[in-house]
Amino acid sequence: MHTTDIGYVTANAVVIRGQDFSTQILGKCDFVDMILLTAMGRVPTPQEKTMINMILVMAAGHGITPSVLSARLTYLGAPEALQGAVAAGILGGGSVYLGPTQNIAQSLIDACKNLDASADDVALRQVAVDYIQAMKAAKKQVLGIGSGTHVDGDPRTTVIRELARDNGFYGLHWRLMDALAQVLSETKGRPFAVNGAGAMGAVIADMQLDPMLGRGLMLTGRCASLVAHILEERAQPIGQAVWDLVLDNEEQGEPSPSAT
Repeated sequence: MHTTDIGYVTANAVVIRGQDFSTQILGKCDFVDMILLTAMGRVPTPQEKTMINMILVMAAGHGITPSVLSARLTYLGAPEALQGAVAAGILGGGSVYLGPTQNIAQSLIDACKNLDASADDVALRQVAVDYIQAMKAAKKQVLGIGSGTHVDGDPRTTVIRELARDNGFYGLHWRLMDALAQVLSETKGRPFAVNGAGAMGAVIADMQLDPMLGRGLMLTGRCASLVAHILEERAQPIGQAVWDLVLDNEEQGEPSPSAT
């Protein structure tokens, strides 16, 4: 018999993680409670709830991105299928967009596996130096540092760091993230700062959440903005104009008959 620990239905009840859905959950749990209850079998502490809400809000607040364009263009082709447009946008969430949260959290956890929470700044700096050298040798970028958009540093990072401090989640992994930025600034001779993805990864790691859950939270939050973009696409469409721009560029790039 195939079963799941998350929930089941009987003739008289719906049960989620051992709790009666009608009498113990509905009207008593909010969405963040439900996320952690289903994923981990417990509701979050007030401090965890603050941070998870912040992650969901961070994921939702974006303008035109590849995932948004995917959703809008899918809606252009299939306006009857909201779910298809949202799914198209979510499928664009990988190692470059949304996914770095999971990847950064896992890399921080791996880098700190031989340290305890009381590790001093000297030990953390050495881990940061070793990590940067390993990335250089592998010809990989140090994720979570720097921004091509925010030349003076990601304005969200300071707020996220303070929220982490206020709620007891500025720990070993956050300290390593900051150490990475400091070492890069010193070795490169120009300022480097933790960006939003790096901050999210540090939060997930210091909350001791499964990094995959971190990506799941980012995808969950992004659904809200995708729905918003699709509603706006219906009222103020840009999908056709984007597609027309692609066609115009294709026509301009075609070789003339005399050149063939």
